[in-house]
Amino acid sequence: MTDDSVVKKTVFYIEEHIHEKLPLDKIAEALNYSKFYIARTFTEHTGCTIYKYIQGRRLTLAAENLVKTEKPIIEIAYEAHYNSQQAFTSAFGKIYQCTPQTYRKRGIFYPKQPRMMCGSSLSHIYHMRGGMMAA
Repeated sequence: MTDDSVVKKTVFYIEEHIHEKLPLDKIAEALNYSKFYIARTFTEHTGCTIYKYIQGRRLTLAAENLVKTEKPIIEIAYEAHYNSQQAFTSAFGKIYQCTPQTYRKRGIFYPKQPRMMCGSSLSHIYHMRGGMMAA
């Protein structure tokens, strides 16, 4: 098994289970690899830790929900695995440079952490999942 295929499997697993709790132990067990091997390999090949990738994907999905739905912000925060609106607002602000409420009012979705697609070489090839890219 090559490191590239381990990263592909990891990304696929994360995307399939993004709405669940995803501790590294669970990912490693599901893929039958050591958590240390998966963490090191993922970071080496993507330049991003698994935790940061998951966090970025969840915040991107939350941003999409803010623009495309009328769900309350607290509900979106819980779906993104934040225990409070305050924690969600803080993390969201670090990535999007504004509050979730301001982002919703703007009404333009742009993904900060698109779904990672692993091609024949893992040179950070991304697939944009719907939405509009902002200038």
